[in-house]
Amino acid sequence: MDDAAAHPTPTLADLTTFRVGGPVARLVEADTESALVEAVSRADAAGTPCLVLGGGSNLLASDSPFPGVVVRDLRGEITHSQAQGAGPICDPVLVTATAGTPWDALVAHSVEQGLSGLEALSGIPGSVGAAPVQNVGAYGAEVADTLVHLRAWDRFAERVVTLEAAELDFGYRMSVLKRSLENPSPARGGRLWGPTGRWAVLEATFGLAATGHSAPIRYAELARRLGVEVGAVAPSRDVREAVLELRASKGMVLDAADHDTWSAGSFFTNPVLDPEAAERLLPEGAPRFPTAHGQVKTSAAWLIDHAGLPKGWAPESVCDDRGVARASLSTKHVLALTNRGGASAADVEALARAVITGVEDAWGITLVPEPVALGITW
Repeated sequence: MDDAAAHPTPTLADLTTFRVGGPVARLVEADTESALVEAVSRADAAGTPCLVLGGGSNLLASDSPFPGVVVRDLRGEITHSQAQGAGPICDPVLVTATAGTPWDALVAHSVEQGLSGLEALSGIPGSVGAAPVQNVGAYGAEVADTLVHLRAWDRFAERVVTLEAAELDFGYRMSVLKRSLENPSPARGGRLWGPTGRWAVLEATFGLAATGHSAPIRYAELARRLGVEVGAVAPSRDVREAVLELRASKGMVLDAADHDTWSAGSFFTNPVLDPEAAERLLPEGAPRFPTAHGQVKTSAAWLIDHAGLPKGWAPESVCDDRGVARASLSTKHVLALTNRGGASAADVEALARAVITGVEDAWGITLVPEPVALGITW
């Protein structure tokens, strides 16, 4: 098999968990690091848009053709090493996974090996390479908690670089990698990077504890499911099983037979407001979580639900002549927008805009979509 194989006229609907999106000019499937770097480099040299894709679980692509190259990372390797200079007790183990490794495969592997730190992130779709870009998180944990460093192809410097966790400037669903999408590139004549940012992740390394027990449980719902207090620990295997059960109950574990999982997971980030704005805009009873920067984070799901947009809701514009929705809020969780089986990207976009408008009208708060938008401007 060649390191990279080209395929004719694939569509992004075939490559994403939303199952919507138009045809792409070229798909390259890379099964080595050199093949991936070569494909990206060739696209950049030709001035062709380039999308590096893993699991396709955080992308909403428009129905229009994508006139560029989609580079799909097929690599899936996990290795271990001991952290240098570690102490004699609970020595951290460095676990490195190639960017194309499915995220949950890494989590499952770590739990099976008796390592802790990733268990609360079980069941999240997508690849290891995408996880630090978004600083994915769930149930009180996020990638920034355990990431040590990553290797990436720097499209500007045209070389492989190692970026330490401190250099990634992690925030809530944010990193330097993601911010680069908003920065003009001198290498591209001042055009914005995108749809992949300046750095294409090649592999990521995490520091995990060899204890067999979880990191402290930070999320009340998970603590209740485990029968422990917030801040307590539990066997990592138990935490993983509980998280998978909770995610499945909300349609957040991929299942081809369940249209509630034909989505990009949580579609909107939780709004983070200045204290004055929170006091002015948030109604009594709305969740309020203080952040490390003195701001107030609230729940997008609560705002949607209390704006009169319940589970399964859809505007008339995305329904057929019989009133059956082509796209709707999940029937299990209002934060997920779902393809009910025959949706177009335009249907999903219309649903998202209707939700944004509904929350703005009710609370004066503008929700921000979390997935990467390709061919769509919010």
